[in-house]
Amino acid sequence: MTTPARTIGRILLGSALAFAGASHLTVAREEFQAQVPDFVPLEPDTTVVASGVVEIGLGAALLFARKRRRAVGVIAALFFTAIFPGNIAQWLERRSAFGLDTDGKRFGRLFFQPVLVALALWSTRSPRHR
Repeated sequence: MTTPARTIGRILLGSALAFAGASHLTVAREEFQAQVPDFVPLEPDTTVVASGVVEIGLGAALLFARKRRRAVGVIAALFFTAIFPGNIAQWLERRSAFGLDTDGKRFGRLFFQPVLVALALWSTRSPRHR
């Protein structure tokens, strides 16, 4: 059994992922393309569409999975880790998108990614029984 705080965290993270994924495919597609680093071997649009589909799937799984909730949390944490080099590249290459238009804002965003990893892991595990 999970705690209400973990459930709220999981629902917020799942909703945010699903919304971001839908944005990848619709209204923010060009913004996301601007964030794809040069080292990614796919076309920026292909990368954005693929990552959007993954985010929608992860968001839905966080919201609705019951039996494999912990595994979903680990997969979401791995996804956040996998896209972190893109955030570093955005900062180093000074790519502006989503209001991240200064070096300070882009640098500050780097510290948000570990929070997402931690939230994915924390919100999907059961509290320890004593």
